[in-house]
Amino acid sequence: MGRHAVDEHAQYERPSKRGSRPRSKQRPEHADAETGLVIGVDRGRYALVVDDGTDDERDVLAMKARELTRTRAVVGDRVDVVGDTSGEPGTLARIVRIQDRSSVLRRTADDTDPYERIVVANADQLVVVTALAQPEPRTGMIDRCVVAAYDAGMDVLLCLTKADLADPGPLRDLYEPLGVELVVTRRDDPDSVERVRERLRGHTSVLVGHSGVGKSTLINALVPAAMRATGVVNDVTGRGRHTSTSAVALRLPAAPGGGTARDGYDGWVIDTPGVRSFGLAHVEVDHVLRAFDDLDEVAQDCPRGCTHLEDAPDCALDEWVEASPDDTTRAARQARVRSFRRLLASRTGAEA
Repeated sequence: MGRHAVDEHAQYERPSKRGSRPRSKQRPEHADAETGLVIGVDRGRYALVVDDGTDDERDVLAMKARELTRTRAVVGDRVDVVGDTSGEPGTLARIVRIQDRSSVLRRTADDTDPYERIVVANADQLVVVTALAQPEPRTGMIDRCVVAAYDAGMDVLLCLTKADLADPGPLRDLYEPLGVELVVTRRDDPDSVERVRERLRGHTSVLVGHSGVGKSTLINALVPAAMRATGVVNDVTGRGRHTSTSAVALRLPAAPGGGTARDGYDGWVIDTPGVRSFGLAHVEVDHVLRAFDDLDEVAQDCPRGCTHLEDAPDCALDEWVEASPDDTTRAARQARVRSFRRLLASRTGAEA
């Protein structure tokens, strides 16, 4: 019998307690996983709506599987889930995969912060809720939300609340040249909420806005079962108190006679906590321009390195305005270029 070859380092090796079978890097395929929608996140627990392809939707509580430790799931994510998905009290399923996202709305703490915070995934419409008074509207915040939405490939709806206190006209003039749709609500006009509902039907909409603008009040009117906490606005500072503490996705009840809405619901509404800032450090400047098809085409004739701002030499946008065939066209082009430059300035920190 031949002698067994001994490695010189063998005497220093620690005996294995797991047997001699090598550890596999292959992960289970989880072919039996069901699909769920993340509707809430709280201290490592994920509230899901699981849809098995039938009319049976179940509310399920889940945690992330070990292999997803470094991967963050957010409200709006579509996930694959295994384990006990019955939704019975005391059960806990496992999220094993996060499906590809169709959109990701991000923000940073400020324009120099390299860390991106994902607000929501897979939403197709950003609803910027802004009060016309108490507190006064802050156009800089609106501009930044519009830029973030365009960067994410989302549509934008500007919802102006408290129109019984101030005229929405000035904000209409400011944002309609950007192609931003507007809807106006009044506290003395219940039908105005239904006009908002009409704009949300069939969409997954995420609502953002400062504290005190009436966002939670609007959510409660649209989704009475939501019972989101509401606060009051300080009469001196005009500021509100943060009432929503975490993002949550809510089924949007269909209006009476809503037609094909499944189980009486017609879309999703995602409420988010009030924000004081919306940093855009993650947004590439070129992405802002691409959101405007007409201006993007005109800008192809700009000199290399053109900033497209007001002081940019030989900017093709200025030449486009000057080449207007009549005064009406000139006014429209001027308004659109001015609005675009305002958005661009909000990203770069320059003067518009």
